[in-house]
Amino acid sequence: MPVRTSPADAPLRIAVVADSDTRWKWGALTARRIAGRPPELAGFLLRGRATPTPRQLAEVGVAADALREVTMAEFLRAAEREPYDVVVLALVGGAAQAALHGLARLWPGHARRPVLVTGYVGVVYEKLADGLLLRHGADVVLANSRHDAERFRAVYEGVGADAAAVTEAALPFLGGAPHTPEPGRDTVVFAAQPSVPESRADRMYLLRRLIGHARRHPERDVLLKLRSKPGEHTTHIEEQPYQKLARSLDPPPNFRLVYGNMGEVLDRTDLLVTVSSTAALESLHRSVPTAVLTDLGVREALGNHHFIGSGCLASWDQLDAGHRPSPDPRWLAAQGVAPGEAYEGAFDAVRARLAELLARPALAPVSPYYTPVTAPGYLPGILARHHLAPDGTPLPGAAPETEATGVRRLVRDAVRDAARGAYRHGVQRVAPVIRRMGEL
Repeated sequence: MPVRTSPADAPLRIAVVADSDTRWKWGALTARRIAGRPPELAGFLLRGRATPTPRQLAEVGVAADALREVTMAEFLRAAEREPYDVVVLALVGGAAQAALHGLARLWPGHARRPVLVTGYVGVVYEKLADGLLLRHGADVVLANSRHDAERFRAVYEGVGADAAAVTEAALPFLGGAPHTPEPGRDTVVFAAQPSVPESRADRMYLLRRLIGHARRHPERDVLLKLRSKPGEHTTHIEEQPYQKLARSLDPPPNFRLVYGNMGEVLDRTDLLVTVSSTAALESLHRSVPTAVLTDLGVREALGNHHFIGSGCLASWDQLDAGHRPSPDPRWLAAQGVAPGEAYEGAFDAVRARLAELLARPALAPVSPYYTPVTAPGYLPGILARHHLAPDGTPLPGAAPETEATGVRRLVRDAVRDAARGAYRHGVQRVAPVIRRMGEL
């Protein structure tokens, strides 16, 4: 790998590899937060079902100096050739593990290599051990709160893995002006999630209650904030899009579907309602009244159990009657979302760790917890899904030496877009029909 020789005060060269719009947002903003000064940002979008569209990238609103779509093998080749200081792995657990093994193959011993950073895009409410162990091997594993940092260290230490990489920080996209009521404005926003709840019946229930709230309060603007448009995918697969479900319910004039940057939506929000979206943390950080719904139960499958003790749990019946939850300050502080000046220093620890790692003449080999010895029945399958051999080497044909150009590239891109469209059509239209037929 080329060795960085630029002055110490030059911008850090940071590569962010992401596999969805939400992870690109987290990764790119994390890169900016931890750099301490504006970095040179190279973006790699991992090719797959959730690769963000140009519209989704524009909505995120975080630009890069260079941005390209790649396979895992193509990313590894770029990482080997380019002198990056830091690589941020904004990936789902399996992809992060594949990237770590691929990068470990590039630098098998002590070497002058990039600092590897990874973490989570929001609330960690499921697959804690699985997701953490798949991210082990990075030099920095970011925890979004003190609560998460304690849990992360306990998991690593409990399996005998090194926990030194766990570093407390915060979600990088918190911010914005504190909530200020405006005379004549009364806006309720429901932050939808692609996969929670999952069933059509539960989603229809929430939609009916939201529309019912709009009918009860005609003076109030009631907005359904959606993450993606039909045909687009985000971090999770959405089989029952709210846009499609809303067509049959004849909503009143004060009910609207909205898209766009969550921060901009919160600028005009007077009550944020959700099941368990990370948007609740953004809202609480800005002191916007926030309700986490209990209508479908407080359950691990929904993720709203994460908000036990927050003071934000409420039902639609309570909200219809005018209730506004009041968050517990101690819970907010433990979750890293306390309003005020505390957030300004939330990234000091990771900046200090990054500076210490960058100052070393060489870094230790990348050493994930999962190896052919510790997980011989699990690891090879994860690597194979990203076209890597069990030793992290790209399989033949995974990364052609020359990029397609001209007509070849146009044909390739057209075929790829058609395949994605067929996949999304199958997920959102064909699969639900087959599932209902199977229940007959």
